[in-house]
Amino acid sequence: MPHMIVEYSTNIEDELRTDILFPKLCDMGVETGVFARSGIRVRGEARSRYHISDGHPDNAFVHTILRVGHGREEERLKAAGDRIYEVICDHLAPLAATRALNISMEIQEIHPVLTWKKNNTPEWLERRADEDKDINTKTDTATDQAAE
Repeated sequence: MPHMIVEYSTNIEDELRTDILFPKLCDMGVETGVFARSGIRVRGEARSRYHISDGHPDNAFVHTILRVGHGREEERLKAAGDRIYEVICDHLAPLAATRALNISMEIQEIHPVLTWKKNNTPEWLERRADEDKDINTKTDTATDQAAE
């Protein structure tokens, strides 16, 4: 956990740069010390049907939902949320300078009993790290041999 679901109006889809934002969100989730990288899932959901304020076509929104597992201390979640929200606001600052933009975020705690999950990502991260070590060792050996 968490699931980070970024909902946004389609009129900013090209400028949103989810390819940059999503890794930033994942990294900050880890940096907070509250979430493990292997459990973080970031995804976007473009919304084509919306009405914002006066209905002007340039009005836009980004709403992020963090769905987290039950049991974390509220103070830690609040601190993590503050840092993640700051990443979102910083990323969107250039866009907010050009149009009306509503930026919001909420944290939802998942019920501890009424949830099912299975995650083998930690094992795959470990395998990939081992493969990277093997590749780096082989590259270092080949480089050493070429230098001789």
